[in-house]
Amino acid sequence: MLRFIQQILLRVQGDTLKLLILAGVLLLAWGTLAPVGTLIWWLQEGAEILGLKNPDQTKKLTPDVNPSSGDTRSAKINCYIVFLPGVGDFSANQLTPGEEFFLDRLEQLHSNCVTVRNVFPYSAANESLGGQRFLSPLWRAVNEADGWLKNADVLIKIRNLWRFAISADERYGSVYNQGIATAVVDRMNAAYPISRSQPPLKLILIGTSGGAQVSLGAVSYLENWLNAKLIVVSVGGSFDGNTGFETVDHVYHLQGDRDWVEDVARFLFASRWPITVASPFNQARQQGRYTVVSSGPHAHDGPEGYFGTAPVEGKKTSYVELTVQKVNQLPIWSEN
Repeated sequence: MLRFIQQILLRVQGDTLKLLILAGVLLLAWGTLAPVGTLIWWLQEGAEILGLKNPDQTKKLTPDVNPSSGDTRSAKINCYIVFLPGVGDFSANQLTPGEEFFLDRLEQLHSNCVTVRNVFPYSAANESLGGQRFLSPLWRAVNEADGWLKNADVLIKIRNLWRFAISADERYGSVYNQGIATAVVDRMNAAYPISRSQPPLKLILIGTSGGAQVSLGAVSYLENWLNAKLIVVSVGGSFDGNTGFETVDHVYHLQGDRDWVEDVARFLFASRWPITVASPFNQARQQGRYTVVSSGPHAHDGPEGYFGTAPVEGKKTSYVELTVQKVNQLPIWSEN
């Protein structure tokens, strides 16, 4: 192993090695500063939203609003589907055509459900990267880059991966995940007014890539704020084995045959190793609250990913249609 490392260093010696070292230093510095935005949100808005700054003016997270009697769906709505996208997203409004198709189809198949599509899981304030941020010009330039510069979108992925890490971090995760939970409730109520007078709602959080981790991070707070059954559907998602598993009613993890990215988290987080039998993840698995579902020949992303629109070889269906079929077969759609 030592000889192998020496060979690598010899090959990247000189300017290349210096560049790699500089990139590593920048990456570590970026990660060190990543929680700052979360703490600023908490100081400016979080405490006020949760009623800690002015208890007499506590903002209701679950307003008792009855839907308009003119809405023909009002008597049937008892389910919300909240979609949290992957780490490559620039904003909450940047869903791919495949993701839009996926959510449209679920809403068509389940008329008692409302889809929520505008939660950005990589900002505690639910603010896109092009919003009022110090680095917003950089993010906009990266997002709009074309040609060979398109590869610069890796910066967005790295930036969002740090937010994934914050959600799983015991020091900052509680603040960050409260912000996401607040955004979820706010967007749910905007999509269709939440009424506390109804029987328990069904809240299905569908997260892909890092969105699965943030979904699990939010469930502990959603349980306190909503009268709802909480289900997380991980579509090739990555997550640690601690966050949310003690609270969530059930987690379904869809795994593609060609998706190696989601395997990384299984090795990275010790709480997901079989030997850590007391971890929340392994406890949920033993209790039957965690289910792995093979989704088929999916890659992690791209035309042949879970939301890819390319046709599946040998079948008269696309990859995203296959994902719809698999999710629709989950035992989560009964209205009872």
